[in-house]
Amino acid sequence: MAERRGVAPWIVWSVLAGLGVLLSLDGVTARLGPGADAVDHALLLYGALPRIAVAALAGAALGLSGALMQRALDNPLAEPSTLGVFAGAQLALGVAALAAPALGPLGREAAAFGGGASAAALVLALGWRRKLDPVTVALCGMVVAMVASSLTAALILARGDYLFALLIWGGGSLTQDGWRASGAIATVLLAGGAAAFALRRPLGVLAAGEASARSLGAPAPVIRIAALGIGVALATTVAAEVGLIAFVGLAAPTLARLSGARSADRTLLAAPVVGAVLLLLTDGVVRHVGSGETVPTGAATAFLGAPLLLWLLPRLVLADRPAETRAPRLLNVGPLLIALVVFAALALLAGLVLGRGEGGWAIATGDAFAELWPFRAPRVLAAAAAGAMFGAAGVVLQRVTGNPLAGPEVLGVGAGAGVGLAAILLAFGGAGLPLQMAGAALGALAALGVMLLVSGRGRLGPERMLLAGAGISALCLAGLNAVIATGSPSAFALLAWMTGATDAVSLPQAAAACAAALVLTAPLAAMLRWLETLPLGDATARSLGLDVAATRLALTVLAALLTGAAALVAGPLSFVGLVAPHAVRAAGVSRAGPHLIGAVAVGAGLMTIADLFARTVIFPYQLPLGLFASLIGGAYLVVALGRR
Repeated sequence: MAERRGVAPWIVWSVLAGLGVLLSLDGVTARLGPGADAVDHALLLYGALPRIAVAALAGAALGLSGALMQRALDNPLAEPSTLGVFAGAQLALGVAALAAPALGPLGREAAAFGGGASAAALVLALGWRRKLDPVTVALCGMVVAMVASSLTAALILARGDYLFALLIWGGGSLTQDGWRASGAIATVLLAGGAAAFALRRPLGVLAAGEASARSLGAPAPVIRIAALGIGVALATTVAAEVGLIAFVGLAAPTLARLSGARSADRTLLAAPVVGAVLLLLTDGVVRHVGSGETVPTGAATAFLGAPLLLWLLPRLVLADRPAETRAPRLLNVGPLLIALVVFAALALLAGLVLGRGEGGWAIATGDAFAELWPFRAPRVLAAAAAGAMFGAAGVVLQRVTGNPLAGPEVLGVGAGAGVGLAAILLAFGGAGLPLQMAGAALGALAALGVMLLVSGRGRLGPERMLLAGAGISALCLAGLNAVIATGSPSAFALLAWMTGATDAVSLPQAAAACAAALVLTAPLAAMLRWLETLPLGDATARSLGLDVAATRLALTVLAALLTGAAALVAGPLSFVGLVAPHAVRAAGVSRAGPHLIGAVAVGAGLMTIADLFARTVIFPYQLPLGLFASLIGGAYLVVALGRR
């Protein structure tokens, strides 16, 4: 009976593989009857069949890559997406396209490998202090991936005429016009499979623990590096040939283990098979959606992998560390709050008067200031308002969830705002600012609702909650990438929004952002008792007469509105909503009122400074505001994770 149960899952996988092939061939084989011409035969030989082959080979390569990474790190969350490999490869390919436009296929693969390997090495270095704890590694991978994606988007915006195809390619389309990509992936897969076969026993020894491996004479660091190197080579080859295919490396080994492949040997053998079937089936379904190219296959796989990640989190055998509910109090927070408000005011002043010209840095005064005011004031005011709203939203989320590392960016709320904005742009075209803000707020509210639902049912700890947010972000960003990869008129506007470009903000738009900041943060003054009580726990809050469900709902809606309005200006990836409230709390401010005031001031100051850097670092050219904000916030998050 046990043998039958072990065989049954693989019968299902065989049926799914056949279904994937049938879906891929449907519509092509129908045209190959007696009246078929040379064009029909060419479509089959150079289009449909190579696409089926590349889907199977790429899925197998990613499945093996994920299995190797998970075994090397003893981390069920490790795979090319969560380790930042794909984002690093895409950034390296963008740089290579600008520096060496005539780079051939081998050059592209080498560049992708260099970028992916560098990103993975950075993630491991950041997580080394905490002994490569699975959640820490995945969170560091999220940070590295988001920063690398911001840099890539900045390159694309700077050279949109030349690099926009890079973003479309990043969607992971498997459309083929020949067999070259299949041959390249097959070559690397064969070499990687042979190397993985040679490593199967060392990886099995490593599974017993690094101490046991050392006692048996196995060089654990060498084994880890070798397995990771093979995994990176497999993943980046797929990325260089067909684009970014998300989460297959996570799903394939997981589903292989659930199907009965328990040992290292069986997982390394079964994961490529499962990966091939997953990608083949996903691509077959994608070909029947809309025109057949409406949704890139790489984006579609994220719709599979992100829910799987959310499902895995409560089931991981990890030791979450409880979040502190109180920070040490300062005896007198007044001077600190005054200093933070002064910091915000000085940042605002610097943004208005400080700049670079042909003669270097200069302070604008008198007539020069009056001349620059119409250009600088809108973007500075809009950036400050967005930072203030992100800071306020971060305070609400950290106190509602009891998680000192929560924020609208890392919980997927900002990306959810992007989905809402994309829906409005697709439905109404040139929608006005109020409609865009409504769509962004609804998207943020939906993402936050899913986040709270998942965390509530799974009883996730603070770090797992952040990783759940990463899964929701991946799901939302996959939807955005699917829209952007279509090349529609809304695509470039969405790309600019994702990077937080403020150079085109008008004075009425800046005034609307400031008004939104005032209107949306003002109600929090009446909710300070709620914000003070919720971190104490549900039982304590109820004993103090608080309706916990209604309170959480009201604060959730307000946080979503704040995030949606701020994201319209600064994009979804700034991290300011995490950094501002966390930094103020780490300084010793624990009461809700001072915490809120300090976070609003720090958020406004940080975003204004980021805008100043965005327009001065490579003068006379400008970079996106969100790029510098994500660099500042990402670095802070990494340090916070390292220090706990």
